[in-house]
Amino acid sequence: MSQGGGGELLCLGISHKTAPVAVRERLALTVKDQQALCAELVATDVVREAVAISTCNRTEVYVVGDPVSAETELLGRLAQHAGTRPTELAEAMYAPRNCDAARQLYRVVSGLESMIVGEAEIQGQTKRAYEAALEAGTTGPLTNRLFTAALQTGKRVRSETAIGEGRGSVSSVAVSLARDIMGPDLAKRDVVIIGAGETSELTAQALADEGVRTIFVANRHADRARSIAERFGGSVSSLHDLPDRLAEADIVVSSTASPHPIIGVDELAVVMREREGAPLLLIDIAVPRDVDPACGELDGVTLYDIDDLQQVVTRTREVREAERVQAEGVVEDEIQRFARWMGQLDVMPTIAALREHGDTIVDQVLAENAGRWESASPRDRARIEALAKSVMQRLLHEPTIRLKSVDRDGGHGRVQFARELFGLAEGVPEVPEVADAAAEADVRPLRRRGASGQ
Repeated sequence: MSQGGGGELLCLGISHKTAPVAVRERLALTVKDQQALCAELVATDVVREAVAISTCNRTEVYVVGDPVSAETELLGRLAQHAGTRPTELAEAMYAPRNCDAARQLYRVVSGLESMIVGEAEIQGQTKRAYEAALEAGTTGPLTNRLFTAALQTGKRVRSETAIGEGRGSVSSVAVSLARDIMGPDLAKRDVVIIGAGETSELTAQALADEGVRTIFVANRHADRARSIAERFGGSVSSLHDLPDRLAEADIVVSSTASPHPIIGVDELAVVMREREGAPLLLIDIAVPRDVDPACGELDGVTLYDIDDLQQVVTRTREVREAERVQAEGVVEDEIQRFARWMGQLDVMPTIAALREHGDTIVDQVLAENAGRWESASPRDRARIEALAKSVMQRLLHEPTIRLKSVDRDGGHGRVQFARELFGLAEGVPEVPEVADAAAEADVRPLRRRGASGQ
C-alpha cells in the first residue's frame, strides 16, 4: 500500500454516461444505505475510509485502502445491492484512482459531469453525502481533505465562471418539457408534484415562474411540503389521496426517494378510465423510478423518465465552451494542490523513515565495532561517528532528491518501491498539516451539524 500504509484513493462509480436509468436505479442508495455500506466497508481489512454519493444520475463510492482488494470488495457489495453479478455490473462502472479519483469528484461537484452542465444541486447533494459519512464515522484524513477541497472547488467554479448561469437543472428541463408538450400557458394546467425534497422544491420554483399553482403529494415530509406550498402558493395532499389527485391533474412531476414505484400500471389504468380520455403527462425524475414504466403504454398517458430528459438537455445545452474550459482550468488548478498534498502523504514520511533507517544502521555499526578502537580518544571517536553519518547522508542524498521530485501521477508506486527497496516499516504516520483555511473552515461546521440527507 502507498500513503504510508494508509492506502490509495479509489472511486468506484456508475453514472448517466455509462448506464441507463434501469441499471442506475438498482444501485440507488438512500442516506441510510450509504452509511451502512461505508460502515461495512471500513469494517473490512481492505478499506480504511469510505464516502458514498447517490443521486438520480450517479452512484459513486470513494474509499481509501488497497486499491485492488478494495475494488473487489466494493464491487461485490454493490452487485449484491443491485441483485446482479459483479461481472455484469463491472461493465458499466469506472474506477479511477488517486488524483484521477479526486479529479472525478472535483468535476462532479463543479457540475462538469452532470447531465445539465453546471447544475447546482450536485453541490448540496455531495455535501450531504459527506456529512452522512462524517456522522457514520467512516471518513478519515484523506477523504476529509478530498471532500472539503472538492466542495471548495465547486464554489470556486461557480463564483469564477458563468457555467451555472440560467439556473439549468433537471427540474427546469422537466418544466421546459411540460411546456413543449402541453403548450406555453402552463398556468392553466393542474400540476401535481410528488415528493418534497430539493428537486421537488426546484421544480415548484420553475413552475411558479410560469404562474403555476401546484399540489404537493407527500407523506414522509409533509411539514416540508407545507412549507414549500406556502412559499409558492400551492396546497398539500397525502399519498392516500394520490388517485384523486391523478384524476384531476394534467401534469405530474415525481421525485421521491422511494425504493419502489409509487404509481403502478394497474392503479393508473383505473384512473385513466375515470379521466375519460383526458391526456396525462407524467415526468418521473426519480431514481429509482417512481412510475412503473408500463404506465407509458396506457392510452392517454405520456411518460418521460430521467433518461428521456437527456434529449431535451441535448437541445438546450448551450453552455458556452469558454465557460466549460475555464471551469475545467479551475478544477485542474485545484487538483494540482491536492496532488501536492497527496505527494506529501507518501514522500515526507518515507524520507523521514529513510533517514531514521540510516541513523539506525550507523548506530548499529558503531556499536558492533566499539571494541576495535579502545585506544581511540573521545575526539577520534567523534570523528569516526561523524564520518559514518556523512557517508550515510551522502548515500541517501540522491534517493531523497528523487523522492521529492516524483511524478504526481506515478509517484505512489515509486514511493512504495523505495520503501520496499530499503526495507522500511509500513507504519501509519501522521498526516502532514498543509495550510488550507478554506477547507478546514468547511470541515468544522459539517462535523457540528451532522447528517441531514434527504
